[in-house]
Amino acid sequence: MRQHFDFAIIGGGIFGVYAALYLARHGQSVCLIEKETALFRKASIVNQARLHSGYHYPRSVATARMSDDNKARFTVEHRDFINAGFEAYYAIDRFGSFTDSQQFERFCNFINIPCERIKTHPLFNFERIEALYKTAEYSFDPILIANFYRRRLEAEKKVTTMLQTAVIKAVAGNNCWELSLQRTGGAEIIHITADQAINATYAGSNAVNALFGVDDIPLMHEISEMAFLTAPQLSNIGLTVMDGPFGSLMPYGLSGLLSLSSVIYTHHKVSYANLPAFDCQGQQNTCRPDFLSDCNACPAKPRSNYAKMIAQMGQYFSEEVTFRYFTSFFTIKSKLKANHIDDGRPTEISLLKDNPRFYCIFAGKINSIYEIEKAISF
Repeated sequence: MRQHFDFAIIGGGIFGVYAALYLARHGQSVCLIEKETALFRKASIVNQARLHSGYHYPRSVATARMSDDNKARFTVEHRDFINAGFEAYYAIDRFGSFTDSQQFERFCNFINIPCERIKTHPLFNFERIEALYKTAEYSFDPILIANFYRRRLEAEKKVTTMLQTAVIKAVAGNNCWELSLQRTGGAEIIHITADQAINATYAGSNAVNALFGVDDIPLMHEISEMAFLTAPQLSNIGLTVMDGPFGSLMPYGLSGLLSLSSVIYTHHKVSYANLPAFDCQGQQNTCRPDFLSDCNACPAKPRSNYAKMIAQMGQYFSEEVTFRYFTSFFTIKSKLKANHIDDGRPTEISLLKDNPRFYCIFAGKINSIYEIEKAISF
């Protein structure tokens, strides 16, 4: 007999896992389906671990406000995994920024987030910095948060987690979805039914949407690198240089490492197709546009740009600051094509089909996990 669930959730990152736990708390039975060997393998941990307060989006007020709206609750509920003990700075580059100091100050005042202009600091190079601001922004620890949610899932009897499992067919039946699942590398087909389904696969959104008979979301995709390093002088300092082809360096949660990203060097390959198609997929058979694998385990992943990232960000610090590279993580990141102009990252949770219901969560900011509570009906 087919096992029946109130909800089937495809995607075992932070958004899929939080949705599963939220629904279970409200008495719903959930099947959480993840095709990787473990939860939280991709974008949930391959990110800069910034707990956004809005500063990052001076050209997208909607994204900035949503980030700040959710920050207080997220901080309270994850206080053991938050690094609030460092000085967070934002800087305007003297050359090529899309935002000048006056615009940035007006933006911060408009959405009511604090910024204090700093005239001098021994660790920064003001020959490259037009303006430096001390802000109120934290980082979170993705590894600790992943472990926290794994333990909660293990204790939640109303959630059935299926790892190394993919949806291969979805049929709208009599007021429910009839799903065919297949274990990675296996031949056995597992059949389940669910009253409602949620797509929380991020970069894999369009591939899953197609299985449920839903049109593509207009997306673009990037193979992205997050570099990790140490710098003794910067252990309690974060710097984001914006708004343009610059970068950011900040504590990676409570790990003792610094995460380093660059607008120019973080993204190695770009795909403007609605499905993430890259030339490296032709070098091995475990990754396809409609079935993405883990870039970190892939022999065809790009060569690291960490040296270029360090050289770029090093320009904004004094000569006494020294950097030591540790490692890099890679993943595929996606964004809406419509947000290429303003660099916005809105959270969109859409009901794409009714009777039976099918939702798609498309979000990239951890603060907005709570938006699922406003969108789902049960």
